[in-house]
Parts: sequence; structure tokens; C-alpha cells
Amino acid sequence: MGPLHGVKVVEIAGLGPAPFCGMLLADMGAQVILIDRPVSPVPDPLALGKAAIFNRGKQLLRLDLKQPEAIATVLDHLADADILIEGMRPGVMERLGLGPDICHVRNPKLVYGRMTGWGQTGPLAQHAGHDINFAALSGAQWFAGAPGDAPLVPPTLVGDLGGGALYLAMGVLAALLHARQSGQGQVVDAAIVDGSANLMNLLLSLHAGGLQPMQRGTGLLDGPHWYGVYRCACGGWLSVGALEAPFYAIFLNKLGLADDHAFKRPFDPRTWPELRQRLSSLFASHPRTHWMSLFDGTDACVAPVLSPLESAAHPHLGARGVYQTIDGVFQAAPAPRFSLTPAQAGPIPAA
Repeated sequence: MGPLHGVKVVEIAGLGPAPFCGMLLADMGAQVILIDRPVSPVPDPLALGKAAIFNRGKQLLRLDLKQPEAIATVLDHLADADILIEGMRPGVMERLGLGPDICHVRNPKLVYGRMTGWGQTGPLAQHAGHDINFAALSGAQWFAGAPGDAPLVPPTLVGDLGGGALYLAMGVLAALLHARQSGQGQVVDAAIVDGSANLMNLLLSLHAGGLQPMQRGTGLLDGPHWYGVYRCACGGWLSVGALEAPFYAIFLNKLGLADDHAFKRPFDPRTWPELRQRLSSLFASHPRTHWMSLFDGTDACVAPVLSPLESAAHPHLGARGVYQTIDGVFQAAPAPRFSLTPAQAGPIPAA
């Protein structure tokens, strides 16, 4: 009985961020009816079946949307639905007879959520693309990487999910509030290129304040020795984020560097390359377990870089139940958490 209990969502099956948005809504208690095509006799390598975590908690309805009776069935569901989400190329839903104009005749209060990479308008609207392209063009990949190296961001996280699914979820819920107050539904145009660019505003604030130049590796969050990732003797990695003065002091004290004058000017960019090299050599002298034992229980802002399976076994994440295994499928629990109406990871519908 999550916070969205009583909200009805119709999701037109697709790839990428729209299904993930549907999962978020289902986790929070919405009734999500997933309209998917009939099972094809030709195996689909992307058909994950019971491994499709992004479909958890949804009700699966298979329809051939090329058939008029299938379109009529979808419109019947939309008559009392609150939200529709779709991730087709612009114009596809209109050609199917399920465009916003037709749907709003059936249900004027309907929130019509559209998820694309490039948006419903603009020169690239009809072009193909993927997470890596959207995040690249929006500028969201620019600071991801060391100077001279290729920019690299975690697959799908910045574009499809951060700039796409989360913005679509926020948009349709905001529009739902408006629809319930005004009686008017509307179209939500959620473009990954828009969302991933919007995610840059914190870094752009630093840029406007002179703390994050456009040259990679010279800014407050990608240049200093006290903010980065270091390799340990065991091959594991350690993240360091000792940004504020009290945390930096603890960090130096634990490393025995508190009296080293070379580390006394943490915000002087001229010192960063040399000090980063010194810390690289130091962290490479012991395994990750040594460093985690050294920093354990302190506010030095040091944490290991873990795989999801390692994360699940970490005492803190284990105590909060951040990862779960449900019906044999390892997955992250719903987030965020609600004190009165907890979210829940529902079962994944069969293929």
C-alpha cells in the first residue's frame, strides 16, 4: 500500500528509461498495466523474462497494437487511468491511434508521459540514439574522466535513468497533481538530453563561481588530490572525498600527513598533480582492507569502490536492506523510503 496506491498507470512496453519509470511508480504502489506485444516465435535477446527487474510489480497484458480491437482495449484502460507512459519515437503513438489528442478525448484528465532521447521536437527528434549519445551531446559526459583519457560514465545511469526515467517520473507525478486540482491532463515531454543537461546545474554553479573550469581535471570535483579514486595494492579501489576542512584534517591525520607542509594548501590547483601522485603511491602500498580498517569509524570521507554484490554484503547496506534477492533475482530495493506508506518490490510478471 505505497504512497501511489489508487493511481492507475498504463505503460506501453519499450526499452530503456520508460520501463524503469514504470517500475518506480509500481514500487510506490501504483497499479501499472504493461501493454506488451504478443510473444514472437523469433527469440529476442533483449527479452529478459523473469530477470526483467524493471517490470516488477506490473500487470502484463499482451496486445497486438496493429489490430483495431487491441487499440480499443488500450483506450478502455485509459478511460479511468491517471497516467500513460510511452517511449516510442515521436509520431509512432499517433500512427497507432493512441496519440494524446485521441486519448484526451477519452480521458481529459490523463497525464500523457512521453520518454525519448532527443525530445518530441528539434532536428534530432526522429533520429536513433542511446544513453551514451544523449549524455555526450548534453554535456553530461564532459567532466567524467581524467585529463587526456576518454570521457566515461557508468552505462545508462546518467542518461537513460538519471536524465530520463527519474525526470519522467517527476514530470508525470507533478502533472498528476495539476490534473487532480484542475481536471486537465497534459503531455509531459521528457527527453534524456534535457534531463541529463539539467543534472549538470550543480557543476555549472561551481563553474559560474570559478571553481569548475571547463578544462577537465582542473575543477573542485575532478582535480584535487583529496577528491578522487585510488588503486590499492590488492587491485581494489578507494574513493576519497575529503572536501571540507574538518574532514581533510582527519584524512591527513589518519595518513600521518598532518604535519606535511606540502598538504597545507588543499585548494591550490598547482599542488594537486604532485599530491595526487604521492597519494597514489601511498595507497598502492597496502591492500584495500588495510585502508578501510585505518579509516573505519572516522569522518575522513573515504569509502571502498564496491561491486553491487560486495555492496549487498557491506554492514551498512546490509542493515538497511538496500539489495534483495527475490525469486532468485538479485536486485536493489525500492527507494526512497516512506514512514507511513512503504514501497514494495512486487513480483516480475512471467514472459
